[in-house]
Amino acid sequence: MLKVEHLSYEIYEEGRQAEILSDVSFSVADGEMLVITGPNGGGKSTLAKLLMGINKPTEGKIILNDKDITNFSVDERAKAGIGFAFQQPPRFKGMTVRRLLSLAAGKPIEEEKCCSLLSSVGLCAREYIDREVDATLSGGEMKRIEIATVLAKQHDVCIFDEPEAGIDLWSFSMLIKRFQKIHEAKKESLILISHQERIIRMADRIMVISGGKVQTVGEAKEVMPHLFGKEAEHCVCGQQKGGEFCES
Repeated sequence: MLKVEHLSYEIYEEGRQAEILSDVSFSVADGEMLVITGPNGGGKSTLAKLLMGINKPTEGKIILNDKDITNFSVDERAKAGIGFAFQQPPRFKGMTVRRLLSLAAGKPIEEEKCCSLLSSVGLCAREYIDREVDATLSGGEMKRIEIATVLAKQHDVCIFDEPEAGIDLWSFSMLIKRFQKIHEAKKESLILISHQERIIRMADRIMVISGGKVQTVGEAKEVMPHLFGKEAEHCVCGQQKGGEFCES
């Protein structure tokens, strides 16, 4: 289980203090899927980076399986059981897909395993296993390879920051199916940060963050009507659309 207690994050710009996240608390049970949504600029991606240790919180605690990991480095959190997929996957000129998968697994993995991972995300292993992870790959290809790296190792919690960003509809459909399979297995907890209705509707629970604060968190059936019902004046990306969901 992941527990986040009173997490806050401040930055200093031009001599001024700016609060990005304020007193954020929530938990994710074993095998649960939590979808975090809300307006752009509300603090969702910042929260993801705090969970992974890319940024350090100003206040609060992050507890994984009853262990305080607040001061753990990125590497230490990965070893503790947290997997992370960036909104925009990094590219590494000179590194092959095969090598990247081995690094993600934390040990050399056989070609058969590499091929299995690539096939599981809809990529032809023969075409990709020895390609470099560079600018020659499309956004959709990078997304699928990054998910393969997350799948290369068993995690307690997997965090995906806007997995739909920059990919085509075919790749998006593949991602949805992959998330469903992970969730059905109940071996890992999932935190998905997203604006997309199809992803939000898969959630066990939904948390809405706006202005750096948790606006609501609850069972999907309780929160969903406020996001997609007629009474909703804004879509989750913050753009007014007469109660309809905006796919932007």
